[in-house]
Amino acid sequence: MLAVLFVGVLLAALDIAIVGPALPAIRDAFSVGPRWLPAVFSAYVLFYLIGTPLLANRSDRRGRRRVFAESLVIFAGGSLLAAAAWSFPVLLLGRAVQAFGAGGLLPVAAAVIAETVPLERRGRTLGLIGAVFGVAFLLGPLLGGLLLRSSWRWLFLVNVPASAVLLIAAARLLPQATRDEARRFDALGSVLLAVVLAALVAGLGQIDTSAPAQSLRSLTVWPCFALLAIGLPLLWFVEKRAADPVVPPMLLQSPQLRVVAAIAVAVGAVEAGMVFLPDMAVLSFGIDAANASLTMLPLVATLVVAAPLAGLLLDYIGPRTVIQLGLAITVLGLTLFGLLPLDWRSFYLSGVLVGCGMSGLLGAPLRYVALQEAGAERRGAGQALLTLCVSVGQLFGAALIGGVVGSASAALPGYRQSLLAVAAACALALVLSVALRGRVMSHREPLGEA
Repeated sequence: MLAVLFVGVLLAALDIAIVGPALPAIRDAFSVGPRWLPAVFSAYVLFYLIGTPLLANRSDRRGRRRVFAESLVIFAGGSLLAAAAWSFPVLLLGRAVQAFGAGGLLPVAAAVIAETVPLERRGRTLGLIGAVFGVAFLLGPLLGGLLLRSSWRWLFLVNVPASAVLLIAAARLLPQATRDEARRFDALGSVLLAVVLAALVAGLGQIDTSAPAQSLRSLTVWPCFALLAIGLPLLWFVEKRAADPVVPPMLLQSPQLRVVAAIAVAVGAVEAGMVFLPDMAVLSFGIDAANASLTMLPLVATLVVAAPLAGLLLDYIGPRTVIQLGLAITVLGLTLFGLLPLDWRSFYLSGVLVGCGMSGLLGAPLRYVALQEAGAERRGAGQALLTLCVSVGQLFGAALIGGVVGSASAALPGYRQSLLAVAAACALALVLSVALRGRVMSHREPLGEA
């Protein structure tokens, strides 16, 4: 059963970043400008966030197995549409449908774990299934590069048989249980969250960084930020009164969780930046898109090797030091990407540093703090908050990169400038991390009521 859940979550997570190597091919196929190209990535993240609360609530009312199957069918349908896309808007529509279906896979998996895994192993299992996202985010470009040797359309088409196999396994292994009393769905909070995130993506993506003051006054930018200014406090007001909020204000009462949430946003922005590394390699070294994905190997290999070490260090030096080391090394790697003359040596050195730094941020360290601070009764909500913040960071990073690259004289200098901006966000997160405890207490007081 757990294998079905893990593979389902992996399938959803892989498709966030698998498009990275295909971006040059998609750009050429549809003649897309650099400002709009990141929409292939951000459309998936945005609609994933929209689908998650809707399908999670439906699984409470209709059953885990049924909604898991429905999510897979929607995901496969969106994949088919993306694979058959005859224009860029149709491709974005396919990505949106894909993501909406994928949004149901993680909450169903988390709910089944909460209902079937013994309490003493529940937090650990939730942490593992959450860590799948971090690993998949970096493995996705490698898999994408392999499939790209046939056609970029195979990146989406391969999801159809994979979903069919999972459907058969889920029908046999997953429970059909529903909650005795399903909570009231936070429809208004979900709509407001979608509006706020869409306004953020649209506003940042249209800023001309060469003339920011002038672009902020344009009709394509300032209404987005006006909507953001109105939507954020309204979202907070609604969520404080919701029975089952999408963004749980109660958890954000914890200063430790607020810091972890801010760091998670920065981590998401780094992940978004890494999606565009293959395109940087194409532009820098003149290699084809399929081979460009292989330039991610040093980064991924470093992360795979260093991540278990980061987990071991948690028990010896505490999460704060591990997280701070991860942020500092990530800042160094991103800064080298932005400043060093680009050749193979500097490209791989920067990638290894980013991989080493991210090993202290993805998976165990941040989830370690989130699980402890949320308490035994709210560990699922703590995981959901962390995943939400990483996704917000991915959207922020993609929109920022689109805006910077679209304003630059050429795409390559724009990518390098945007990675420096992401490095600045990580540097800010490093400053905030000083507020983390040296060691997380094994027992803590429950969070107060909102």
